[in-house]
Amino acid sequence: QVQLVESGGGLVQAGGSLRLSCAAHGSIGSINGMGWYRQVPGKQRELVATVTGSGSANYADSVKGRFTISRDNTENTVYLLMNSLQPEDTGVYYCKVLLIPRVGGPTFQYWGQGTQVTVSS
Repeated sequence: QVQLVESGGGLVQAGGSLRLSCAAHGSIGSINGMGWYRQVPGKQRELVATVTGSGSANYADSVKGRFTISRDNTENTVYLLMNSLQPEDTGVYYCKVLLIPRVGGPTFQYWGQGTQVTVSS
């Protein structure tokens, strides 16, 4: 069994910062890609940022230059540092992990439970 535990969401004023974290626990052979997505009511979940196993990052255009994704492979954790937050960044943020529970086995996709980020103007 694998569980993703997210933390770090909250309420912040525009221009402020938050750092999200997502830790994977359980049967973990290895982790490939990790990423963050956000969803607002009535809209599809959208990509915010991803990072590969080698550390290569990719960002949505709307967050480039403001958000930074990173990972700690020793702790099986992915982070999202969000600076210069704007009201349009409001949403529920979900982490996603591509993980191989047993070495040599198939890759599975796991989602975190989501954490609310609210940016007030």
